[in-house]
Amino acid sequence: MANKKKEVFRPGPMTEGKRNIIQGLLQEYDIQSAADIQEALKDLLGGTIKEMMEAEMDDHATGRFH
Repeated sequence: MANKKKEVFRPGPMTEGKRNIIQGLLQEYDIQSAADIQEALKDLLGGTIKEMMEAEMDDHATGRFH
């Protein structure tokens, strides 16, 4: 099996919208360190994942599939 070269992530330009989102997150979570960022991401993604799983369970219960 040939090794595939790992693609490097290249972020897009910093737009005013992105800047506003970041500023809001810094204020909402009082981010001061890398650990604070990790906790904020856990909080944000945890809720999102939970909502996605609940929606999937609802779809299965009603017979709707994507």
